[in-house]
Amino acid sequence: MSRMDDATLLEAAVTPFRERDRTGRILPSPAFMDLPPEVRDELATRQIATREVERAMHPLGWSGTVQAVMTRILGG
Repeated sequence: MSRMDDATLLEAAVTPFRERDRTGRILPSPAFMDLPPEVRDELATRQIATREVERAMHPLGWSGTVQAVMTRILGG
């Protein structure tokens, strides 16, 4: 299997979705683990910008992460 380029890894890691194990524990993004350390700062900047856009688009100002948590809590 070939390694994804940094841009593809950044795109995969910026999303709020995270896999869970059988016990429900959130697992780190495999894309994050594949990023070179020098690119991880750019990932943090992109994640902040993405969450700002998500909040601007949601009627209650929720980010994708907040939406995912609330859906899980409320069982929706």
